[in-house]
Amino acid sequence: MKEKIISKASDMFLKLGFKSITMDDIAGEMCISKKTIYKYFCNKELLIEESTATIHKEVHQIIYSIIAKNYNAIEENFEIRKMFKEMFKSSDTSPIYQLKKHYPEIHNKVMSREIEECNTIFKQNIEKGIKQGLYRSDLNIETYVRFYYILIFSINGNTKSEKEAQKIELEILEYHTRAMATEKGIIELEKQLLNPNI
Repeated sequence: MKEKIISKASDMFLKLGFKSITMDDIAGEMCISKKTIYKYFCNKELLIEESTATIHKEVHQIIYSIIAKNYNAIEENFEIRKMFKEMFKSSDTSPIYQLKKHYPEIHNKVMSREIEECNTIFKQNIEKGIKQGLYRSDLNIETYVRFYYILIFSINGNTKSEKEAQKIELEILEYHTRAMATEKGIIELEKQLLNPNI
């Protein structure tokens, strides 16, 4: 039952926001009593913490499954972007923005978890792109990882509208890729930008 509550709550938090969803809403949606939820979670903050940990795990499992498909480095980043776009398509307000505004302590925990994992993913992507001749070989990898991380997460944490955040994220991805790309990389980037699903 605990896992079912986390799963339903995660889904509702992503779609409708961390602030607006109440324990009553979750209980009503699941056709269970609020008492049942409180049996597993003494307060909403604990449920949000567990839900964000579950979402984090699911997101990174999908990212690693995309990486395993062995796309080229630029295509890989666009596939990951598509996954995020799909996952948050029904959200009006950016979930990260809401978390930062209403539950700053939980937001800080989420971000500290993300830093390590995302930095590893970004670093591996740049190394892969250099090997494939899509990114310049003279890049300071650590600096570019840091630039990209700061840009992506500052947008998510400071842009209220999810639609607006996704639009800016695409521009950040293009900006990041152009800054690193070789001529071969620019050709691949232009090809990805023509995809109507981005």
